[in-house]
Amino acid sequence: MKGLDPSGKIFGWMLRLFARKKTSAIDTELPFAAMMFTLMAASGVTLYESWKKMRDINLLPAMQKDAQDVVRQVEVLGQDPLTVMYKKSEKTASKPYRDLLAGYVSAVRSGGNVVNFLKSKLHSIFEQQSAASIRSIEKLGTLVEAYAVLLIVTLCTYILYVVMSATSLFDLLQTGRTVGSVATPPLMYAVILLAMPAVSILFMAVAHMSRKSSLLNVMGLYRRAIMPFAGAAVFFLLIALVPQGFYSVTEVVGLPVLVTIGLAVVSLPSALAYHRIASTNFAAEEAMPSFLRDVTEARKIGLSPEKSMIHASKRTGYGKFSELLGLVRSQIEWGVSLKKIFSNIRKKIQSWPVLIHFFILVETIEIGGGSADALEILAEYSEKNRDTEVNKRSLLMPYVILSFVWSVLIALTTTIVALTIYILAQVSLPNLSSSAFASMQQQINLFSIGIIFQCWLSGFFVGKIREGTFAAGFKYSALLAITAYLSLVLSKNFLEGIYRAPV
Repeated sequence: MKGLDPSGKIFGWMLRLFARKKTSAIDTELPFAAMMFTLMAASGVTLYESWKKMRDINLLPAMQKDAQDVVRQVEVLGQDPLTVMYKKSEKTASKPYRDLLAGYVSAVRSGGNVVNFLKSKLHSIFEQQSAASIRSIEKLGTLVEAYAVLLIVTLCTYILYVVMSATSLFDLLQTGRTVGSVATPPLMYAVILLAMPAVSILFMAVAHMSRKSSLLNVMGLYRRAIMPFAGAAVFFLLIALVPQGFYSVTEVVGLPVLVTIGLAVVSLPSALAYHRIASTNFAAEEAMPSFLRDVTEARKIGLSPEKSMIHASKRTGYGKFSELLGLVRSQIEWGVSLKKIFSNIRKKIQSWPVLIHFFILVETIEIGGGSADALEILAEYSEKNRDTEVNKRSLLMPYVILSFVWSVLIALTTTIVALTIYILAQVSLPNLSSSAFASMQQQINLFSIGIIFQCWLSGFFVGKIREGTFAAGFKYSALLAITAYLSLVLSKNFLEGIYRAPV
């Protein structure tokens, strides 16, 4: 049709997506960049010099890129720094960033107090971040509720298929036709093992865009799962290629329990590694604001910045973070530079807020001598950032409980319906062939495997929602898969007790 340009529309969509991603990255990094600007200004450093410092901060990649652009236009093209910042404010899609740049230019040109302006703007940015954090929790809650609705639809699909299969079976018997077996349509395999997991993966992709992790460099956790996954895949491939071995193994152990063990084995190594990393880094996130507050109070009574850090590191009650602070204290006493100490910390800590706060502390001391006023700003907003994150995690905790509820519900309801029909068929249809009973049992196993795998995938969705990273999903996925299997076993034993007939 005339006027349609699919390639142009796709290109435009990609540009808009890239722009939104860049804006989101700037909004995430802006509070820390604004804190850096404010602390440098309180220490007597101009904003342009702060831009030059920002070029070396790879913890803020979006702001680092903008800093390189600002410095390039000033030093290579010879433009005025205020003019460059004003033009950048007109081009950016981030409103807080635009207000910060334009407001700073206006404050300088009018002769106002730049430090007071930056403090006020920093306060405003953190207030907006706190409000955005609350709104994001509401959005995540809506996403979880939508995912729960999907699982209810999955449950209804399973039950509907079971009922339709039973109805077809009874219709055949009423017409007097011989029923040799009850075959499972290939479409049902596709729905249970492909379509439903694909929808879960789609929800995980949406969660990935909505929730960001505070942990850096977690790819090693995913690589840990490769070998167990390959081992489990080879095992199931071998028993599938050897029919006699397949029937003997599934007859003795059962295919659902094998799948549960396989999925748990895939998740377990990464789950243990993540637990060690998370316990250390979350303890550091919890303790870092208290450490900064102690450094600030020690600085107020006249101690040097280094002695203030030594004094603050001697305090107990930091948990696992105390071990790292002990190393920091030892290195300061041995005369190691603060920048070298920060480089050593980066090798042990993966929490982005902890690293950026420690970096700003080091820069404040190195450039401005670590004045009490500058450290007060850092401590205050570090505490606000911690309170925001703690509040977010506590509000998201109920959704973890909900995931276990829906796992139990899906497993119990679907299995009870399927097993009830199977047991009633054994009792009321004694002329049904053994091959038909075997086919029905195969369908029940298929449903069980689909439920267990769906719950295992749900763990990664819940991990992303709760802690911001799919790596947290390894522990939840293993627990949810085991919960689903135990629910299947309980429902089976419950029905056996009622009907007193072996399955």
